Amino acid sequence: MPRTAHGIEEITALAGQDLGHSRWWEVSQETIDTFAAVSGDHQWIHTDTARAAEGPYGRTIAHGYLVLSWGIPMFAELLQVTGVGMALNYGVNKVRFPAPIPVGSRVRLHARVASVEPVKRGGVQMTRAFTFAREGTDKPVCVAESLTHFYP
Repeated sequence: MPRTAHGIEEITALAGQDLGHSRWWEVSQETIDTFAAVSGDHQWIHTDTARAAEGPYGRTIAHGYLVLSWGIPMFAELLQVTGVGMALNYGVNKVRFPAPIPVGSRVRLHARVASVEPVKRGGVQMTRAFTFAREGTDKPVCVAESLTHFYP
């Protein structure tokens, strides 16, 4: 059950808080192929299972941006925001993909609210520290700061 923050005041109070981990999400070839179709990134390491089997990882790997995009629904497993007029994805900082994500892996998000700062029109910017982990490994597969603006 996700935590709930109602309104700007409760969002602001989350600064510095660790929100924990999402559930594990499986990285399937179907998901990789769908992301390739939508993004236009059909590099063989993602979509050509026969060639990738002979490649450096022994199988296809997920796009880093696929896993980064999962930050939105995975974060929703940790925090639901209510009592605001609008939430706006403002961007990301310091995105890195330090390790591959082979097909068949399971990935989850660890999130921390790094800061909450005022922005124009009475809103706040929440900077969220995202670390995506692959089950069974210590090295993260993606590390990023995600920025969201909330307005009353």
